Amino acid sequence: MNVQEQAIQITGDSLEMLGILSLPAPGTPTLRTAVLIVVGGAQYRAGSHRQFVLLARRLAAAGYPVLRFDLPGMGDSPGDAVSFEDTAPHIAAAMATMAQATPVERSVLWGLCDGASASLLYLQATQDPRIAGVALLNPWVRSEAGLARAHVKHYYRQRLLEPAFWRKLRAGGVGLTALRGLWANLRAMRRAAPETLSFQELLALSWQAFEGKILLILSQQDLTAQEFIEYATLHPQWRHALQRPSVTRHDLADADHTCSQPGQQEELERLTLRWLATLA
Repeated sequence: MNVQEQAIQITGDSLEMLGILSLPAPGTPTLRTAVLIVVGGAQYRAGSHRQFVLLARRLAAAGYPVLRFDLPGMGDSPGDAVSFEDTAPHIAAAMATMAQATPVERSVLWGLCDGASASLLYLQATQDPRIAGVALLNPWVRSEAGLARAHVKHYYRQRLLEPAFWRKLRAGGVGLTALRGLWANLRAMRRAAPETLSFQELLALSWQAFEGKILLILSQQDLTAQEFIEYATLHPQWRHALQRPSVTRHDLADADHTCSQPGQQEELERLTLRWLATLA
């Protein structure tokens, strides 16, 4: 793909990170919206099956400057790894570096899993006026009770409807193990929630307060996406959040957590480009 790429140092208060800036090729008009890819989990800037490389180059070829970077302790960034709940200073430093490298009018945060959640937590912590939109793929809201609920609804319910499960149970096979797992998950669902404000509640506050546009993409074959739907459906602070006019939602049929199949990745890129065009 015809784009320009360069390594770039990201520095801040006692931190140093390496990023890759993708820019449109000479002769391609540079648009006034920049995209910062927030990498989550135990990943570096390339992403699973080079997902972030492909996304950055596709967006840059369309005219959008894109920065992806390694958090401390990952890839080529030194230091100790940090939790996604503590990455606001790192996202702020990356934003500042991107603004210096390529002047734009607005920026977008694009994140997968806890990178998506880190993006919302950054907005909650900073209310950064430069952010016009956030693109969230399978946001992370996991808790013990939430995971248990998703297992019960999306795994055990299906298993209980399978004739093969009951045959194994009568034969003393793995069906008994599945029933024990179901009981353990039901116990976990009933455990009391902590009294302190959880990161999931902070995500809800950020979502409700954000005045920009939100792109929500959910993979139908992903447990993390199912947990998010369950959480947003059951918790009062998320009431009507997904129905806000500023939210564009897409459910990707048969897609896994990272959209690992080529057709799924291409669809993800197409949806992102179509949504970015609405921000101008």
